[in-house]
Amino acid sequence: MFSFFKKKKIIPHIKLNGIIGNAGKFKQGIDFAGQEEIIEKAFSIKKALCVAITINSPGGSPVQSHLIYKFIRAQAKKNNKKVIVFAEDVAASGGYLIACAGDEIYANSSSIIGSIGVIYSSFGFTELIKKIGIERRVHTAGKNKSTLDPFLEEKNEDIDRLKTIQLDLHKDFINVVEESRREKLNKNEVELFSGEFWSGSKAKELGLIDGIGDANEILKNKFGEDVVIKKFEKSKGWLSKKLSSSNNNLDQIVNILEERSIWQRYGF
Repeated sequence: MFSFFKKKKIIPHIKLNGIIGNAGKFKQGIDFAGQEEIIEKAFSIKKALCVAITINSPGGSPVQSHLIYKFIRAQAKKNNKKVIVFAEDVAASGGYLIACAGDEIYANSSSIIGSIGVIYSSFGFTELIKKIGIERRVHTAGKNKSTLDPFLEEKNEDIDRLKTIQLDLHKDFINVVEESRREKLNKNEVELFSGEFWSGSKAKELGLIDGIGDANEILKNKFGEDVVIKKFEKSKGWLSKKLSSSNNNLDQIVNILEERSIWQRYGF
């Protein structure tokens, strides 16, 4: 019996689903701290034929995206393992950055792929607080401490400073994509790094992915029908479930709206 299982062809399959960072429902997004152990365990299976990763994410924190991307690549190098990534509904923005950790990337023809850009969004409440008779009082040590305060008028220097940071982050994102995809990218047809996103079919034409297909289909085509796909996914513990269920209604509404606003950029 032992030798039977020893001869099995095994592929660890990591599932990453949701907003990246401390966001989403009840702040249960994809972050490095929550995925580090799972990724390490998946790569530690010595006889694994490769490591598969399925991602379904509209993005989120650029820092957490980079941390997860770099850790996957480091583990792949350390354990001499090929990485095959599969996009489900969405692999956009930080979701696509993580997908670039794959030696090969696959998606459904209707998946949303790309959005290689950086976004900052907020609201301005200056007219509202005037109407309801509220006076905003801000005292800082450091003239830029109240940058982009939504209750104060926007300043051109604050916007310029934000744009500079965004350009730096965008450059880092572009470097990851170019390093990962190299000569596969088709830069002649469209501007790949404008923040635009495409269907899986179009993304294949542009070289952002390698092919169309899901994890089960592609892995069995590559390694045989008898391959064993072993899932690695962060489970929600009892305490986390209990805390989630006890959150007050206002917190739940805010968290859900925050998550929906990110997903809805891509029509979901």
